[in-house]
Amino acid sequence: MRIGPPGALAVAMMAGAFVLSSANAVVPAATTPAATALTVPRIDFRDRKLANGLTVISVESHASPTASVQVWYHVGGSDDPPGRSGFAHLFEHMMFKGTTYLKAEQFDRMTEDVGGANNASTGNDVTTYEEVIPSNHLETLLWAEAERLQHLKVDEANFQSERAVVEEEYRQRILASPYGRFFNAVASAPYLKHPYRRPTIGSIADLDAATLADVTAFHSTYYRPDNATLIVAGDFDPKQLDAWVDKYFGPIAKPSTPLPSRTATEPPWTSDRTITVTAPRVPLPAVAVVWLAPPVTSRDAPALEVASAVLSSGDSSRLNQSLVYRQQIATQAGFSADLRAGPGLLIATAIAAGGKPIAELRAALLAQVQGLVDRPATPAELDKVKNQLITEAFASRQTPLGLGSAIADSAVLEGDPNRVNTDLEALQRVTAADIQRVLRRYVTNAHSVILDYKQETAPQ
Repeated sequence: MRIGPPGALAVAMMAGAFVLSSANAVVPAATTPAATALTVPRIDFRDRKLANGLTVISVESHASPTASVQVWYHVGGSDDPPGRSGFAHLFEHMMFKGTTYLKAEQFDRMTEDVGGANNASTGNDVTTYEEVIPSNHLETLLWAEAERLQHLKVDEANFQSERAVVEEEYRQRILASPYGRFFNAVASAPYLKHPYRRPTIGSIADLDAATLADVTAFHSTYYRPDNATLIVAGDFDPKQLDAWVDKYFGPIAKPSTPLPSRTATEPPWTSDRTITVTAPRVPLPAVAVVWLAPPVTSRDAPALEVASAVLSSGDSSRLNQSLVYRQQIATQAGFSADLRAGPGLLIATAIAAGGKPIAELRAALLAQVQGLVDRPATPAELDKVKNQLITEAFASRQTPLGLGSAIADSAVLEGDPNRVNTDLEALQRVTAADIQRVLRRYVTNAHSVILDYKQETAPQ
């Protein structure tokens, strides 16, 4: 199961994503006319709220006889209790254990055995569960999601077994991976006080310190209908869907206790900082430069996303062309606009080529980021990355899963499902001047955190 919500931190998957290339440099602006803006097909969806507070969003599509069921719980790593990092991630796993009427791992049987699939993910702000099935199995999956919402077995046996699974996942992803410690730190360590400072995957020490009472309290606090959004996309009859949702989810009681409010903030960064991360087996040194970014709902979000693509999307991107191909100072380089429900991060990363000093690598990385201010994006660059972003979104929305995820992103993370019909248009309106403006605001005129990743020294 994945860590990170759909569309979450691209840099966490950077290792292996960029290779040495002899691709041609970006075509000069004078040779390429500006592309005509694409018409974004509108997604017609329905949304309603049940009496118990559950938000239900549905989008009908009969392109294939399949349907997607997703439940997004408004709880993520940032909601983990102090000293108990990894609880949201732990529950991602526990939700696949038994309920009153479901055996452990039965979701696999109800999806995979009929030609479908299921998955789940934990992000900073949400935990998501998703299934894709032939549409004649839709009622069964709606019943199953309602069942594990209200009748999950939160007992000692399930707690112990899934805690062991999550801890082993930490060992594999963070401790065993050559750059696991680095990327885990990049996404969390720069924060001064915000709960995003706690890595979503958790820590073995915090999980070992947890008790069943801690886990039970977390479950009763966050796994409730008024803290969830149900998204159904694909082949269904709307009236029949409403009847099934009312039948299986309607009777679930809304707790009398209020939901915790998310009031955490991140203080302004008033100085530059440097963090050194070490590990026992570092193939090549790496560096990250991180700046504080606005929430995903910011008007500056589209320009930051396009800026990220100009810098790091594909072999012809500025970072790859300069650091990997021409200077040969890096084996990989990337830039990510990691925008969240709360304050996000802008992250520039690079892994050194053999023998290259980390200070030289850092200077070259910063020069290219600043270069997007000094040398504005060309029409050819803007056309390329906008076409990439729009094409990826269009391709994803051809499936019930991608269609539902697009609406869920807008509804849950951005707070408005209607943004699914406006965000792509906003991307297309981004200009080179917009990119310069946002980079001046959030990079040139802002403080940063440098993370150097090195081989740990042997004890004397």
